[in-house]
Amino acid sequence: MRVRMFSLLALIIAPLLVASARADEAVTVRLKWFNQAQFAGFYVAKDKGIYKAAGLDVNVQPGGPDFPAIQMIAGGNEQFGVTGADQILIARSKGVPVVALAVIYRRNPFVLFSLAKSGIKTPADFIGKKVGVKIGGNEELIYRAVMAKAGVDTAKVTEIPVKFDITPLLAGDIEVWPGYVINEVLAAKEKGFDVNIVAPVDYGVDLYADTLFTTEKMLKEKPDVVKRFVAATLQGWNAAIAAPQEAAQITVKYGDKLSFDHELAMMKASIPLLKPDDKPVGYMDEAGWSAAQKLLIAAGFEKNPVDVNAAFSAPATQ
Repeated sequence: MRVRMFSLLALIIAPLLVASARADEAVTVRLKWFNQAQFAGFYVAKDKGIYKAAGLDVNVQPGGPDFPAIQMIAGGNEQFGVTGADQILIARSKGVPVVALAVIYRRNPFVLFSLAKSGIKTPADFIGKKVGVKIGGNEELIYRAVMAKAGVDTAKVTEIPVKFDITPLLAGDIEVWPGYVINEVLAAKEKGFDVNIVAPVDYGVDLYADTLFTTEKMLKEKPDVVKRFVAATLQGWNAAIAAPQEAAQITVKYGDKLSFDHELAMMKASIPLLKPDDKPVGYMDEAGWSAAQKLLIAAGFEKNPVDVNAAFSAPATQ
Protein backbone atom coordinates (compact mmCIF):
# COMPACT_ATOMS: atom_id res chain seq x y z
CA MET A 1 0.00 0.00 0.00
CA ARG A 2 2.84 2.36 0.94
CA VAL A 3 4.59 1.68 -2.39
CA ARG A 4 1.38 2.32 -4.28
CA MET A 5 0.83 5.56 -2.32
CA PHE A 6 4.35 6.79 -3.18
CA SER A 7 3.77 5.88 -6.83
CA LEU A 8 0.49 7.78 -6.85
CA LEU A 9 2.12 10.84 -5.28
CA ALA A 10 4.91 10.66 -7.84
CA LEU A 11 2.39 10.61 -10.68
CA ILE A 12 0.70 13.70 -9.25
CA ILE A 13 3.80 15.69 -8.28
CA ALA A 14 6.06 14.97 -11.28
CA PRO A 15 3.93 16.82 -13.87
CA LEU A 16 3.62 19.76 -11.47
CA LEU A 17 7.40 19.92 -11.09
CA VAL A 18 7.88 19.77 -14.85
CA ALA A 19 5.28 22.49 -15.42
CA SER A 20 6.91 24.62 -12.77
CA ALA A 21 10.34 24.14 -14.31
CA ARG A 22 9.00 25.14 -17.70
CA ALA A 23 7.00 28.15 -16.51
CA ASP A 24 8.01 31.27 -18.43
CA GLU A 25 9.47 34.13 -16.43
CA ALA A 26 6.99 37.02 -16.54
CA VAL A 27 8.62 40.41 -17.13
CA THR A 28 7.49 43.82 -18.34
CA VAL A 29 9.36 46.19 -20.63
CA ARG A 30 8.27 49.83 -20.56
CA LEU A 31 8.97 51.62 -23.83
CA LYS A 32 10.24 55.17 -24.14
CA TRP A 33 7.25 56.47 -26.09
CA PHE A 34 3.92 55.46 -27.60
CA ASN A 35 3.73 52.30 -29.72
CA GLN A 36 5.33 52.77 -33.13
CA ALA A 37 8.04 51.22 -35.33
CA GLN A 38 10.68 52.94 -33.21
CA PHE A 39 10.20 49.86 -30.99
CA ALA A 40 9.60 47.26 -33.69
CA GLY A 41 12.25 44.87 -32.41
CA PHE A 42 10.33 44.32 -29.18
CA TYR A 43 7.08 43.59 -31.02
CA VAL A 44 8.86 41.22 -33.41
CA ALA A 45 10.51 39.35 -30.53
CA LYS A 46 7.10 38.86 -28.91
CA ASP A 47 5.07 38.19 -32.07
CA LYS A 48 7.50 35.66 -33.54
CA GLY A 49 7.89 33.74 -30.27
CA ILE A 50 11.51 34.73 -29.68
CA TYR A 51 10.81 35.73 -26.09
CA LYS A 52 8.78 32.57 -25.60
CA ALA A 53 11.67 30.44 -26.86
CA ALA A 54 13.89 32.15 -24.30
CA GLY A 55 11.52 31.12 -21.51
CA LEU A 56 10.07 34.61 -21.10
CA ASP A 57 6.51 35.90 -20.91
CA VAL A 58 7.07 39.53 -21.91
CA ASN A 59 4.52 42.30 -21.44
CA VAL A 60 5.39 45.19 -23.79
CA GLN A 61 3.98 48.46 -22.49
CA PRO A 62 4.02 51.89 -24.20
CA GLY A 63 5.65 54.83 -22.48
CA GLY A 64 5.14 58.56 -22.89
CA PRO A 65 4.78 61.54 -20.55
CA ASP A 66 2.44 59.69 -18.17
CA PHE A 67 4.61 56.57 -17.94
CA PRO A 68 8.27 57.62 -17.70
CA ALA A 69 10.36 54.49 -18.00
CA ILE A 70 13.03 55.42 -15.44
CA GLN A 71 10.46 55.96 -12.69
CA MET A 72 8.43 52.90 -13.64
CA ILE A 73 11.41 50.55 -13.52
CA ALA A 74 13.13 52.18 -10.52
CA GLY A 75 9.86 51.75 -8.63
CA GLY A 76 10.37 47.98 -8.77
CA ASN A 77 7.08 46.89 -10.35
CA GLU A 78 8.55 46.56 -13.85
CA GLN A 79 11.81 44.94 -14.87
CA PHE A 80 13.04 46.57 -18.10
CA GLY A 81 12.70 49.91 -19.80
CA VAL A 82 13.76 51.99 -22.78
CA THR A 83 14.97 55.57 -22.39
CA GLY A 84 17.61 57.95 -23.72
CA ALA A 85 21.18 57.27 -22.68
CA ASP A 86 21.31 60.78 -21.20
CA GLN A 87 18.48 59.87 -18.82
CA ILE A 88 20.45 56.86 -17.54
CA LEU A 89 23.38 59.08 -16.58
CA ILE A 90 21.21 61.82 -15.10
CA ALA A 91 19.30 59.26 -13.04
CA ARG A 92 22.49 57.69 -11.73
CA SER A 93 23.86 61.12 -10.83
CA LYS A 94 20.79 61.47 -8.61
CA GLY A 95 21.32 58.09 -6.95
CA VAL A 96 18.81 56.08 -9.00
CA PRO A 97 20.46 52.64 -9.53
CA VAL A 98 19.57 51.97 -13.17
CA VAL A 99 21.96 50.21 -15.55
CA ALA A 100 22.08 50.25 -19.36
CA LEU A 101 22.01 46.82 -21.03
CA ALA A 102 22.11 47.65 -24.75
CA VAL A 103 21.99 50.75 -26.92
CA ILE A 104 19.27 50.21 -29.52
CA TYR A 105 19.65 53.46 -31.49
CA ARG A 106 23.41 53.95 -31.54
CA ARG A 107 23.02 56.88 -33.95
CA ASN A 108 20.62 59.45 -32.54
CA PRO A 109 17.51 60.07 -34.72
CA PHE A 110 17.16 63.66 -33.49
CA VAL A 111 17.77 66.36 -36.12
CA LEU A 112 17.05 70.03 -36.72
CA PHE A 113 15.16 70.58 -39.95
CA SER A 114 13.52 73.28 -42.02
CA LEU A 115 11.30 73.46 -45.06
CA ALA A 116 13.43 73.30 -48.19
CA LYS A 117 11.94 76.53 -49.52
CA SER A 118 13.37 78.43 -46.53
CA GLY A 119 16.93 77.95 -47.76
CA ILE A 120 18.08 77.16 -44.21
CA LYS A 121 20.71 74.44 -44.44
CA THR A 122 23.29 75.00 -41.69
CA PRO A 123 23.33 76.25 -38.07
CA ALA A 124 24.79 79.53 -39.33
CA ASP A 125 21.54 80.02 -41.26
CA PHE A 126 19.61 79.93 -37.96
CA ILE A 127 20.76 83.46 -37.12
CA GLY A 128 17.81 85.83 -37.19
CA LYS A 129 15.38 82.93 -37.58
CA LYS A 130 12.66 81.48 -35.34
CA VAL A 131 13.97 78.17 -34.03
CA GLY A 132 11.82 75.71 -32.11
CA VAL A 133 13.38 74.28 -28.95
CA LYS A 134 12.09 71.36 -26.89
CA ILE A 135 13.09 72.54 -23.45
CA GLY A 136 14.65 70.37 -20.78
CA GLY A 137 15.40 67.11 -22.55
CA ASN A 138 18.07 65.59 -24.76
CA GLU A 139 16.61 67.52 -27.72
CA GLU A 140 17.66 70.80 -26.10
CA LEU A 141 21.00 69.27 -25.09
CA ILE A 142 21.78 68.21 -28.66
CA TYR A 143 20.57 71.51 -30.14
CA ARG A 144 22.83 73.55 -27.85
CA ALA A 145 25.78 71.24 -28.46
CA VAL A 146 25.35 71.60 -32.24
CA MET A 147 25.16 75.39 -32.00
CA ALA A 148 28.27 75.47 -29.82
CA LYS A 149 30.19 73.17 -32.17
CA ALA A 150 29.15 75.33 -35.13
CA GLY A 151 30.20 78.49 -33.33
CA VAL A 152 26.75 80.08 -33.56
CA ASP A 153 25.72 82.57 -30.88
CA THR A 154 22.22 81.53 -29.81
CA ALA A 155 21.58 85.08 -28.62
CA LYS A 156 21.20 85.90 -32.31
CA VAL A 157 18.51 83.25 -32.70
CA THR A 158 14.84 83.62 -31.73
CA GLU A 159 14.23 80.50 -29.67
CA ILE A 160 10.61 79.44 -29.24
CA PRO A 161 9.54 76.56 -26.96
CA VAL A 162 7.63 73.91 -28.90
CA LYS A 163 5.97 70.54 -28.29
CA PHE A 164 5.43 67.79 -30.86
CA ASP A 165 2.88 69.08 -33.37
CA ILE A 166 4.78 70.31 -36.46
CA THR A 167 1.93 72.52 -37.67
CA PRO A 168 3.82 75.75 -36.70
CA LEU A 169 6.68 74.69 -39.00
CA LEU A 170 4.41 73.86 -41.90
CA ALA A 171 2.53 77.14 -41.43
CA GLY A 172 5.75 79.15 -41.42
CA ASP A 173 5.42 80.33 -37.80
CA ILE A 174 8.60 78.42 -36.86
CA GLU A 175 11.48 78.20 -39.34
CA VAL A 176 13.61 75.44 -37.79
CA TRP A 177 12.08 72.45 -36.05
CA PRO A 178 13.62 70.05 -33.48
CA GLY A 179 12.40 66.61 -34.45
CA TYR A 180 13.23 63.07 -35.40
CA VAL A 181 14.30 61.85 -38.79
CA ILE A 182 12.22 58.72 -38.15
CA ASN A 183 9.05 60.62 -37.28
CA GLU A 184 8.47 64.39 -37.74
CA VAL A 185 10.64 64.54 -40.86
CA LEU A 186 8.58 61.70 -42.34
CA ALA A 187 5.35 63.44 -41.33
CA ALA A 188 6.39 66.63 -43.13
CA LYS A 189 7.27 64.69 -46.27
CA GLU A 190 4.00 62.77 -46.13
CA LYS A 191 2.22 66.14 -46.19
CA GLY A 192 4.12 67.10 -49.34
CA PHE A 193 6.88 69.28 -47.86
CA ASP A 194 10.53 68.86 -48.85
CA VAL A 195 12.93 69.53 -45.99
CA ASN A 196 16.55 70.43 -45.28
CA ILE A 197 18.16 68.49 -42.43
CA VAL A 198 20.92 69.55 -40.07
CA ALA A 199 22.30 66.26 -38.68
CA PRO A 200 24.05 66.64 -35.29
CA VAL A 201 26.56 63.91 -36.17
CA ASP A 202 27.89 66.18 -38.94
CA TYR A 203 28.94 68.58 -36.18
CA GLY A 204 30.54 65.98 -33.95
CA VAL A 205 27.51 65.51 -31.70
CA ASP A 206 26.55 61.84 -31.47
CA LEU A 207 24.62 60.98 -28.30
CA TYR A 208 23.40 57.41 -27.78
CA ALA A 209 19.61 57.40 -28.10
CA ASP A 210 17.11 54.63 -27.15
CA THR A 211 18.74 52.42 -24.54
CA LEU A 212 17.49 49.24 -22.90
CA PHE A 213 18.00 49.25 -19.13
CA THR A 214 17.16 47.58 -15.84
CA THR A 215 18.06 48.08 -12.19
CA GLU A 216 21.18 47.02 -10.32
CA LYS A 217 18.91 44.85 -8.16
CA MET A 218 17.50 42.97 -11.15
CA LEU A 219 20.96 42.52 -12.64
CA LYS A 220 22.26 41.10 -9.36
CA GLU A 221 19.32 38.89 -8.41
CA LYS A 222 18.27 37.57 -11.84
CA PRO A 223 21.30 37.79 -14.15
CA ASP A 224 20.12 34.86 -16.28
CA VAL A 225 16.73 36.45 -16.90
CA VAL A 226 18.44 39.70 -17.86
CA LYS A 227 20.79 37.90 -20.23
CA ARG A 228 17.96 35.96 -21.89
CA PHE A 229 15.82 39.08 -22.24
CA VAL A 230 18.61 41.14 -23.82
CA ALA A 231 19.60 38.34 -26.20
CA ALA A 232 15.99 37.75 -27.29
CA THR A 233 15.35 41.49 -27.72
CA LEU A 234 18.40 41.93 -29.91
CA GLN A 235 17.37 38.87 -31.92
CA GLY A 236 14.02 40.58 -32.44
CA TRP A 237 15.75 43.74 -33.62
CA ASN A 238 17.96 41.82 -36.05
CA ALA A 239 14.84 40.13 -37.45
CA ALA A 240 13.14 43.54 -37.82
CA ILE A 241 16.14 44.97 -39.67
CA ALA A 242 16.29 41.96 -41.98
CA ALA A 243 12.57 42.17 -42.82
CA PRO A 244 11.32 45.77 -42.37
CA GLN A 245 8.00 45.12 -44.12
CA GLU A 246 7.15 42.27 -41.79
CA ALA A 247 8.28 44.40 -38.84
CA ALA A 248 5.91 47.18 -39.92
CA GLN A 249 3.06 44.70 -40.32
CA ILE A 250 3.65 43.45 -36.79
CA THR A 251 3.96 47.00 -35.43
CA VAL A 252 0.53 48.09 -36.65
CA LYS A 253 -1.02 45.38 -34.46
CA TYR A 254 0.02 47.48 -31.46
CA GLY A 255 -2.08 50.55 -32.24
CA ASP A 256 -5.44 51.18 -33.89
CA LYS A 257 -4.26 54.47 -35.38
CA LEU A 258 -0.95 53.20 -36.78
CA SER A 259 -0.52 53.30 -40.57
CA PHE A 260 1.46 50.57 -42.30
CA ASP A 261 3.02 53.00 -44.78
CA HIS A 262 4.20 55.37 -42.04
CA GLU A 263 5.51 52.56 -39.83
CA LEU A 264 7.35 51.02 -42.79
CA ALA A 265 8.93 54.39 -43.60
CA MET A 266 9.90 54.74 -39.94
CA MET A 267 11.40 51.26 -39.90
CA LYS A 268 13.44 51.89 -43.05
CA ALA A 269 14.66 55.25 -41.73
CA SER A 270 15.67 53.57 -38.47
CA ILE A 271 17.95 50.91 -39.94
CA PRO A 272 21.00 53.18 -40.53
CA LEU A 273 20.62 54.45 -36.96
CA LEU A 274 20.24 51.02 -35.39
CA LYS A 275 23.29 49.71 -37.21
CA PRO A 276 25.44 52.62 -38.41
CA ASP A 277 28.52 50.40 -38.82
CA ASP A 278 29.65 46.79 -38.66
CA LYS A 279 29.22 46.52 -34.89
CA PRO A 280 26.27 44.43 -33.66
CA VAL A 281 22.93 45.95 -32.78
CA GLY A 282 22.98 46.81 -29.08
CA TYR A 283 26.71 47.57 -28.98
CA MET A 284 27.98 50.26 -26.60
CA ASP A 285 31.32 51.15 -25.07
CA GLU A 286 32.98 53.35 -22.49
CA ALA A 287 33.94 55.97 -25.08
CA GLY A 288 30.31 56.47 -26.10
CA TRP A 289 29.14 56.79 -22.52
CA SER A 290 31.98 59.13 -21.61
CA ALA A 291 31.14 61.36 -24.59
CA ALA A 292 27.51 61.44 -23.46
CA GLN A 293 28.48 62.47 -19.93
CA LYS A 294 30.79 65.17 -21.25
CA LEU A 295 27.90 66.67 -23.25
CA LEU A 296 25.60 66.56 -20.24
CA ILE A 297 28.07 68.22 -17.90
CA ALA A 298 29.03 70.92 -20.41
CA ALA A 299 25.36 71.83 -20.87
CA GLY A 300 24.62 71.76 -17.15
CA PHE A 301 22.19 68.86 -17.45
CA GLU A 302 24.23 66.59 -15.18
CA LYS A 303 25.60 68.16 -11.99
CA ASN A 304 27.48 65.21 -10.50
CA PRO A 305 29.69 63.07 -12.76
CA VAL A 306 29.24 59.32 -12.37
CA ASP A 307 31.41 56.29 -13.07
CA VAL A 308 30.30 55.49 -16.62
CA ASN A 309 31.67 51.95 -16.34
CA ALA A 310 29.10 51.29 -13.61
CA ALA A 311 26.34 52.83 -15.76
CA PHE A 312 26.29 50.06 -18.35
CA SER A 313 26.50 46.30 -18.56
CA ALA A 314 26.28 44.26 -21.73
CA PRO A 315 25.57 40.63 -20.82
CA ALA A 316 24.59 39.60 -24.35
CA THR A 317 26.50 41.86 -26.72
CA GLN A 318 30.15 41.87 -25.71
